Amino acid sequence: MKKFTASLTALAVALTLGACSDQAANQAATTSPDASAQTQHQSPEFDNVLLQPFPGPYGGVPQFDKMKVEDVKPALRKGMALNLEEIDAIANNPEPPTFDNTIVAMERAGSALDRVFRYYGIFSSNKSSPEFRDVRAEMSPELSAFSTKITQNEALFKRIKAVYESEELKSLTPEEQRITWITYNSFARNGATLDGDAKARYAEINKELATLYNQFSTNVLADEENYVTYITAEQLGGLPESFVKGAAAAAKERGQEGKYAITNTRSSMDPFLTYSTDRALREQVWNTYYNRGDNGDEYDNNDIIKQILTLRDERVELLGYDNYAQWRLEDRMAKTPENAMDLMMKVWPAAIARVDEEVADMQAIADEEGADITIKPWDYRFYAEKVRKAKYDLDSNEVKQYLQLDKLREAMFYVAGRLFNFDFTPVPEGSVPVFHPDVKVWEVKDKDSGKLIGLWYLDPFARQGKRSGAWATTYRSYTTFDGETTVLASNNSNFVKGPEGEPTLISWDDANTYFHEFGHALHFLSSDVEYPTSHSGVRDYTEFQSQLLERWLTTDEVINNYLVHYKTGEPIPAELVEKIKNASTFNSGFGTTEYMASAIMDLLYHTTDPEKIEPDAFERDQLKALDMPEEIVMRHRSTQFGHVFSGEGYAAAYYGYMWADVLSADAAEAFAEAPGGFYDKELSAKLVKYLFAVRNAMDPAEAYRLFRGRDAQTDALMRARGFPVPE
Repeated sequence: MKKFTASLTALAVALTLGACSDQAANQAATTSPDASAQTQHQSPEFDNVLLQPFPGPYGGVPQFDKMKVEDVKPALRKGMALNLEEIDAIANNPEPPTFDNTIVAMERAGSALDRVFRYYGIFSSNKSSPEFRDVRAEMSPELSAFSTKITQNEALFKRIKAVYESEELKSLTPEEQRITWITYNSFARNGATLDGDAKARYAEINKELATLYNQFSTNVLADEENYVTYITAEQLGGLPESFVKGAAAAAKERGQEGKYAITNTRSSMDPFLTYSTDRALREQVWNTYYNRGDNGDEYDNNDIIKQILTLRDERVELLGYDNYAQWRLEDRMAKTPENAMDLMMKVWPAAIARVDEEVADMQAIADEEGADITIKPWDYRFYAEKVRKAKYDLDSNEVKQYLQLDKLREAMFYVAGRLFNFDFTPVPEGSVPVFHPDVKVWEVKDKDSGKLIGLWYLDPFARQGKRSGAWATTYRSYTTFDGETTVLASNNSNFVKGPEGEPTLISWDDANTYFHEFGHALHFLSSDVEYPTSHSGVRDYTEFQSQLLERWLTTDEVINNYLVHYKTGEPIPAELVEKIKNASTFNSGFGTTEYMASAIMDLLYHTTDPEKIEPDAFERDQLKALDMPEEIVMRHRSTQFGHVFSGEGYAAAYYGYMWADVLSADAAEAFAEAPGGFYDKELSAKLVKYLFAVRNAMDPAEAYRLFRGRDAQTDALMRARGFPVPE
């Protein structure tokens, strides 16, 4: 294993894969240096493609064109067996434990299994099928048992503890000291200190949870695939031409040519609710989307949530914690659930107050138009768009004409060149294997030296078998301890593909997400660490870098050069840009409240006795107690909250997006104040050095202080969202 923390994170990601840099733990998922030409150690030869060292150029690349579902099970079992042999050799080494023969040996172990996880992740997130889901269901408990064998290896933990408490530790580099601490902490916090029945029960709980996580995500995917709303030409009122063409293509792909498919994904639901003039259809599409996993059928997730919460609570009780959130946040920036909730409660009153203002504006327009309605959740986006036009003379569909997917990608490359000195060049088609024709690959080099940094893979479009949302991951991360490796980074989205021969147009929100996920990729590509474990992320910090990169979308250099009309090629008019900037905090009540409702519920789920929780009622009652506006729902309702219930990457940690946004808002103000603005060379160099390249080789709070000269301030977040700053 490349050590418990990094490998187990990769395992958790492979098992679930459900969020941003994911499962969102995707960002934390790393690979061993990969036994390719870049490693100094010999690997056994394998017949199974999934186990083989990555062959070919760029230090070796995954054989995506040769991967088969039937190879997954034998590859996982062989990889686990090899990894356990390596772990046993480390644990039973007769030599006294040292950093090199214990910690470094663990960093080096498990490369074959890690390669299998790369393919497993693709099958899980990008190319899912009923055949693969059967494999995943069978293998999830086996993978859990495998991880538990390592964390409960007493001889191994004894050696890790000896290194952690040794005099040698003081002579190690700061990164080496930190990965030793991370290794020790990961074992101690995951059952290594337990004995007898408690240890056995801990292992059994992990197996049960693995099965439940898999079932939760399978159920959500089933509802996304099974519920598609087909409409006719007579029901297209208000919908933009680009959306209509995409919906027609989606229907044709599903054997319903002549109709229009509203798929059960956010990228389809959101624009439909924004523009459709058919209120009854808006309600239908809204219900279909927000009831995923909550339909009282075989794919209902309510009971699964109850079981997950009960098992998590029992497991942390074995370790001596009061609740799951207390255990989860102990090694995060927030440290305690009370601190995390305190941040939420500083912002929540301003957010719901803004919602009241937004709803009042919407209701006024509805009344003026003679619509005999009271604003409901399926009306929010539709009437918010009308308010946007009335208040700011800003039409989202007009803006969309200037947001071409390919041009935005060029804009991201421009930003990467200015801040990171990266140059992106497309690789010749067919020279690097891909798992779908939509996937394109770019070579990334340093602009000055020409040194190869790695490859960037992009899988941008929605399709059947691909999970919803947007996320980033790596197929290989940068390390130097066993020879310098090249990075294989990936971004994945679910944009609705434009018609054949026409550009794909996306919304302003989607453009922000595009930049956000690219921020994760830049985090991977700019890393400068020695060991794989330094890529393991701190959950309430890892979204910071990506959220910060969103700010570059609105810089003059990007707007003036890359936002051009998809038909005329004319740059976006200055007056339209001014409207966009004036409306920058428009609808911030909606965006903040729907997110925070999910984050607060996550913390409440994990600080409440599970015996008192019936998910459907608990969600409803707690939101009522919070004075949740009835015109809004959680961004991720409980039964579809994959971040939290498809695995543990964001469990009791979804608050981390806002914790990270405190940092990103504060850092953005630093750039706004810099002499060179958002492209200031001196500040950009500090950004790369302290906030991107260092990964988790340094304590995040220390890293931020080195960049900013102080801790981040919450006031910056309030200003960024247009909320009153508390005295």
